[in-house]
Amino acid sequence: MRHNKKRGTKLGTDASHTKAMKRSLVCALFENDRIKTLDVRAKAIRSDVDRIITWAKKGDLASRRNAIALINNKELVREVFDKAAQGMWADRNGGYTRIMKLGPRKGDAAEVVIMELVTEPVQVKTADKPAVTKVEPVTKKAKKAEETASEDSAE
Repeated sequence: MRHNKKRGTKLGTDASHTKAMKRSLVCALFENDRIKTLDVRAKAIRSDVDRIITWAKKGDLASRRNAIALINNKELVREVFDKAAQGMWADRNGGYTRIMKLGPRKGDAAEVVIMELVTEPVQVKTADKPAVTKVEPVTKKAKKAEETASEDSAE
């Protein structure tokens, strides 16, 4: 049975502390464009950051109010929406964050990462492969004709 099992990770704290910690990490990421944190925490805030940037790309009033409710910082929301309006993530359809692993922390061996906002434009993959042409299947008669031709040329 799943009594009292809430969705999501608690990150070692109670629900209110987890919510405050995630809000603080999201604000720090938007202010500095790069933060150093634990792997589990970075993966926990990745969906919130992507959601806020998607709202910013949409740019309407309801999206702005949703972002203010999640971040609780009007000035920071204004900055993020301005960046999105200038086209910072215009060509990107998701994947707005990058997580790079630094290794284990010395005291408790917790995995430390750098999480940053992706600002590079998307590079479109081009099809450099040659076009494949369909080849007709070789029949037994054609195989025998090739074998006899190769034997004649060898003699």
